[in-house]
Amino acid sequence: MAAMEVDPVNNHLQRKQSHYVSLDENFMIQKETYRGQQYSQIYFARLDLMRTLIYSLLPNWKPYLPVCTVLDLEEGKQCIIVGTLYKDMKLKPSILDEYSKERSATPLVKPHNFTHPDDYLILEDESGRVKLRGTVLSPSVYVTGNVVALHGKATGAGDYLVEDILEAGLPPQLELPYKSEEDKYVVFVSGLNVGSNSSNPLQFQLFVDHISGHLGDKKVQSIAAQIVQVVIAGNSVEVPRGLLNGQNLASKDQSRLSEPIKEVDILLTQIAAGIPLDIMPGPNDPANFSLPQQPLHRCLFPGSATYNTFRSCTNPHSFDLDNVRFLGTSGQNIDDLEKYSEANDKLAFLERTLRWRHLAPPAPNTLGCYPFTDRDPFLMESCPHVYFIGNQDRYETRLIKGSEGQVVRLICIPRFSETGTAVVLFLVIVVELEKSRMPCSQFWDPVQLMTT
Repeated sequence: MAAMEVDPVNNHLQRKQSHYVSLDENFMIQKETYRGQQYSQIYFARLDLMRTLIYSLLPNWKPYLPVCTVLDLEEGKQCIIVGTLYKDMKLKPSILDEYSKERSATPLVKPHNFTHPDDYLILEDESGRVKLRGTVLSPSVYVTGNVVALHGKATGAGDYLVEDILEAGLPPQLELPYKSEEDKYVVFVSGLNVGSNSSNPLQFQLFVDHISGHLGDKKVQSIAAQIVQVVIAGNSVEVPRGLLNGQNLASKDQSRLSEPIKEVDILLTQIAAGIPLDIMPGPNDPANFSLPQQPLHRCLFPGSATYNTFRSCTNPHSFDLDNVRFLGTSGQNIDDLEKYSEANDKLAFLERTLRWRHLAPPAPNTLGCYPFTDRDPFLMESCPHVYFIGNQDRYETRLIKGSEGQVVRLICIPRFSETGTAVVLFLVIVVELEKSRMPCSQFWDPVQLMTT
């Protein structure tokens, strides 16, 4: 690994380098073959894997209680049941609602959030399902697809009165590296939306010039030379959807579709010429709709793809940078949680997915995903050090800690086309020392904002 230093011959700044390892293999659809399978298989796989994990936590939670299936519940008997939550929602959209909108003279109002006070939860395992009651388990917090352990008892009405709940909790985390003598930065940007009315080509070009070291004085350029990685978290282009109606396109319409992609490639080529670059697909990009989204085809980027620093990645995307683990999405999983549950802010949704050990619990119920048969790629086997989501309304960040000493930096990346803002992460670990000079915690330095 090369350190940033001044070339003694040409007096030029040399960009720092870092050790990069891609962890996207779990999100690649390679040997999977669709044979008409139903989505029940991914639920079975999720329950099987998560139940094994939760069973291992029960001895430290309530070892004195027996574990029962739904079918074995007895009225008044205290026990623990483990299963998948299903959320019955009064306002949940359905195809029949779409049909009624077309037939109705007065258009129906489409709510931003589909939660309702009358929503209730059901727990399901292989033996059956039971309706849940009690104030401990709030329907507004959970969504269909969560796997949990519940302590309670069956009632005479055939319900299960919940007294306590156990979630999987944050997964194990690799030990963070100690502080390096070198300062390094990672830049996150999302929602470029090149081709949309909100996109500003000059703003994007200023951003490219800034991180590539073509703007500012020697001090600003020296900071730019410390950027070791750029991550574009989805929605890089926006093509006119009205043209995609299944009809043959005229030559001028074909040009309208390709121009935004060509413009992105020109700008990304300038970045890839000097900085390692990861690009993730988003909901508006020319990629598959369902999660996990596969890498954007390299033929879309004939200029930038010629550099070995250019990487087309999956969504979700995971990688290690100098032994620091990153995990993130283009925002679909958190945006879907916002529709079908409630929280004070977006960061609370991120924290919940970590504590549930699952990136996208609503998939495939309300969030499109591939019908995997024997695995669930969204399960988190290890805890990231940095967890980010793209295409959000504003920048937010928070540091959370797990019960076993895990430390995670949560980041919401705002849409660049609307805010002109990218997020810069100072890639360094600081070790606090108490008066006894013993390490007590490790944490990320504050995330900084860069606005053009």
